[in-house]
Amino acid sequence: MRNRFFAVAIILIIAAFIWHFLDRPPEDLGNPRYFTDQTYNFETSRALNDIAIVGGDAGEVGQAVAGLKAGDAQGWYDRWMAAGDRAMALAHRTADPTSKGHALLRAHNYYRSAEFFLPPNDARRPEAWKKNVDAFYQGLDVLGVKYERIKVPYGTYHLNAVYYPGAAGSESKPLLVVVGGYDGTMEEMYFHIVAAALQRGYPVLTYEGPGQGSVLREQGLTFTPQWEKPNGAVLDTFLASHPTSGNIVLIGESMGGYLAPRAAAFDPRISGVVAYDVFFDGGAIASRNVPPFVFWLRKHGYNSVLNMLAKQGPSDPGALWSVQNGMWVFGAKGPFEVLDAFKAYTLAPVASRIKADVLILSGADDHFVPAGQADAFQKSLTGARSVTSVVFDRISGGSEHCQIGASSLWHATLFDWLATKFGQPAAIQAISSK
Repeated sequence: MRNRFFAVAIILIIAAFIWHFLDRPPEDLGNPRYFTDQTYNFETSRALNDIAIVGGDAGEVGQAVAGLKAGDAQGWYDRWMAAGDRAMALAHRTADPTSKGHALLRAHNYYRSAEFFLPPNDARRPEAWKKNVDAFYQGLDVLGVKYERIKVPYGTYHLNAVYYPGAAGSESKPLLVVVGGYDGTMEEMYFHIVAAALQRGYPVLTYEGPGQGSVLREQGLTFTPQWEKPNGAVLDTFLASHPTSGNIVLIGESMGGYLAPRAAAFDPRISGVVAYDVFFDGGAIASRNVPPFVFWLRKHGYNSVLNMLAKQGPSDPGALWSVQNGMWVFGAKGPFEVLDAFKAYTLAPVASRIKADVLILSGADDHFVPAGQADAFQKSLTGARSVTSVVFDRISGGSEHCQIGASSLWHATLFDWLATKFGQPAAIQAISSK
């Protein structure tokens, strides 16, 4: 029996080696390559993505990653913390309010990036988190951005929301409610969608639920697939004291592409829902890059071999991060529990209940979400008022997950869709009538 165990183990190690080198995502995904490793490259592009809202500078980002190697979580942390500290020092010595505010927002972005690859229990994460959140709200204050922080009762816990009321007259437009996903933060949503929405006169409510942001870090509350519960609590609290136009559009980013549609399936108050990007079947997404022999081993009871492989940990930096983050946000005890947890995050059983207008976005080269999930989601929306599905290809520059690096591209799609489904803003109507 012992010889059989070692024979299986050797075969699997060889298979894992072959899988690691043959099943790599394509290196030419359209965006510049800062790392050959897709996860480290994506996180660099994510930091650059905020440049449009002055939440980063290309030179500062380039300096932070210069010479770094994928998998060096310590070096990544040191470089981004140094970048955040330099931006914060600039803010402190700058008198001009606009320059000061922009420096604070850049510091927020860099501090947020710093903790990303650290293990969840790393003692340095709380300080980096506090620095990133403090810098963000200081930046908004200096720049004069209007916002309201809201505490939402949630059983013995509380959730957090931020309301951006927009300019005068915004109350006549749909309220955009925005939620992130597997690793995004409520504050980060300002750069991804809030600032663009405010420029166009929309009021925006962002929030963090179980498994996200400070709710996870400070209260230890992990994800729930029944997202209608936290989303409903947020809307109940907000609507009790804030008027709206009557139209509420719920936008979910990344894993929020499951969370937002799930909530919309149970809440008739939601007029429109945006999956940015599609996240139809969490089990298929989580298992996409897991070698098939792992499932074979599990099915045939080779638990000792699985435990051995689990102790060694993934050799791929992205896979290692994904497992660590999954254990944290789901409260799972091991990598296989993470895979099991993801299975509950599927829209197949509830998509037909959605009555709202639906916008599905997807990238042709998404390294998280397998191809075909947008089509599967669209076909399942049998009760929706309307369904619009847009796939961004490589030549457009928006083919990566959540169109990182191409915010203007997906914003154009979103705001045209909003105008079509919920009424054109007066300025557009005036132009159209000429």
